[in-house]
Amino acid sequence: MAENASGHTHRCDVAVIGAGTAGLAAERAARRNGASTLLIDPEFNGTTCANVGCMPSKLLIAAAREAHRIGQADLFGIEIADMRVDGPAIMQRVRSERDRFAGFTREKIGNLPEGVTIRARARFDGPDRLLLDNGDVVEARAIVIATGSAPALPPPFAELGDLAITSDGVFELKDLPGSLAVVGSGAIGLELAQAFARLGVEVALFDRGETMGKIRCPRVHAALRDIIEADMDLHLGVDVKPESADGRVKLRWSGKEEGTAEFDKVLVAVGRPPVLDTLDLERSGLELDEYGVPRHDRATMRCGDSAIFIAGDVAADLPLLHEASHDGAIAGRNAAALPAPIRTDRHVAFSIIFTEPAIASIGKSEDDGAVTGTADFSDQGRARVEGRNQGRLTLYAAAPDGRLIGADMAAPAGEHLAHLLCWAIQQGLTATQLLEMPFYHPTIEEGLKQALRTICAATPIDLPADQDTGAPPGA
Repeated sequence: MAENASGHTHRCDVAVIGAGTAGLAAERAARRNGASTLLIDPEFNGTTCANVGCMPSKLLIAAAREAHRIGQADLFGIEIADMRVDGPAIMQRVRSERDRFAGFTREKIGNLPEGVTIRARARFDGPDRLLLDNGDVVEARAIVIATGSAPALPPPFAELGDLAITSDGVFELKDLPGSLAVVGSGAIGLELAQAFARLGVEVALFDRGETMGKIRCPRVHAALRDIIEADMDLHLGVDVKPESADGRVKLRWSGKEEGTAEFDKVLVAVGRPPVLDTLDLERSGLELDEYGVPRHDRATMRCGDSAIFIAGDVAADLPLLHEASHDGAIAGRNAAALPAPIRTDRHVAFSIIFTEPAIASIGKSEDDGAVTGTADFSDQGRARVEGRNQGRLTLYAAAPDGRLIGADMAAPAGEHLAHLLCWAIQQGLTATQLLEMPFYHPTIEEGLKQALRTICAATPIDLPADQDTGAPPGA
């Protein structure tokens, strides 16, 4: 990795600030399109996904899923005595595998061409000039901002010291806490709350909003609420005030309900704002929105008419890894192509929360004037066989042809159903066309038929004749 003498001026076609998923993709795309590049980061520690996001959270979730599966064995007539959850062993595996994944990303960074990387913090000194905290200067024809996001920790929680944790620190716990309050019912809060609860931690989930996981369909949300409340105490529509109490956290909440309880720890999952405060954006000449984020075009990731681009979580569009990677590729290619950036059609909006069952939101919703169809998995054949018969799915389709435009779900095999539906929506398929495709029996996928048939019945399109499989109701 290149280290540079103080006071040196670096010149390049494209400078990228931040070496996370979006920054790495931007640098790679710019270089592949013939640009000379510099990648600037103070740590080069790997991506948010590998270190504190996607991978360590899924390791904890995998342990929770296994514990829950074993705990349900009696449903199938199997007796398992003396199951014990070893908290330190679980957390050690989480960190060990996490470090392995993070090592792969650092290895990729280490394999970049010599002279591309600069270990430093950057701030703007003009629209094409960066000052580095090692005393160097970077002058670039185009600049990509890819500084990512960081977990919010409001002052009342920060005052709790190590009693309050965020997603950046939760995986450093040496053991499972006896009790845990989780504040925030977005993706991070839901995933970690359920995982800890299914590992035997006493969990309570709080949110000032009344909708978890940004689910748009009230029927899906009602099904999710039943699932979450089976694992933990749930308090929606409340404001929370924390205080330290003899080495524990005391929470008082008010709003739709009032109460007080003490916990060993509180996990604060109230969002990940973009990291922009160290960039001196006022010197960049960019127009900022009401949240201080540079205004930009998602088809090019270009900020106005400037030579500055933005990519990944810092853009505050869709803070998801696949979107960050796509952002970076678009921004890097267009930074190299200046002054003629290329517009790119974006993928269907698509998010998954890895609870059990998985939650997914895809594309547009009923608010966009759609025809809807629902599927209830409480008595769906394959789901019932496997003891996973809970959850609901709603499909949204455009009239008059029944073309699929979106979906919300909390459903068994939800991450797989969501991919199938996302691909179908991106291809512009109709409910009729999906019903004309083969559905193997017995599978979870058969549960889609109920929703698809409802859409077909509501649109002036002939309902396909299903082959009689002899399947039981709900298949």
